[in-house]
Amino acid sequence: MQKINIVCVGKIKESFYRQAVDEYLKRLSRFASVTVKELAEGRTPSDEAQPIIKACRGKIIALCIEGAKYSSEKLAGQIKEFTDKGEEITFVIGSSCGLADAVKAQAHIKLSFSDMTFPHQLMRVILLEQIYRAFMINTGSEYHK
Repeated sequence: MQKINIVCVGKIKESFYRQAVDEYLKRLSRFASVTVKELAEGRTPSDEAQPIIKACRGKIIALCIEGAKYSSEKLAGQIKEFTDKGEEITFVIGSSCGLADAVKAQAHIKLSFSDMTFPHQLMRVILLEQIYRAFMINTGSEYHK
C-alpha cells in the first residue's frame, strides 16, 4: 500500500476543518496509508526548517506559492509514478510564515495550488482532497469530471 505523509506546521483548531480532514483520510485509507504529522509553529520559517526536514520521508513535495502549478491530472500522474516505483511521498505545508529555503531545497517538487494565499488549515483540506482526487483519477473513477 502506498505510504503518504503530510507534514504540516500548526494544529487545526476549527472542528469543521478537522471533520473535512478526517473525511478525506477515511476515503484515502482504501488507497494509501496516510499519516499527518503536526509540528509546532516557530517564530520564523527558519525555526521550523529542521523539524520539517527531519519529519520528511521519500519524495518530498513542498507546497509553496512559487512552485509549479499542476492540473489534477498531472498531480495524479506524478503520484502514480511515485507509487509505481514504490516510493513514499511526503507533502509539506508550512505555517502562515511560509517555508524556509532549506525546506524548499530538499523538495523534489515545489508545488503551488494558486497564486493566492490560503490559511494552512484550509490548505490541508484542499491537499487531501486533491490526493484523493488523484487516486480516483488513477483508478478511472467518475469522481473527477
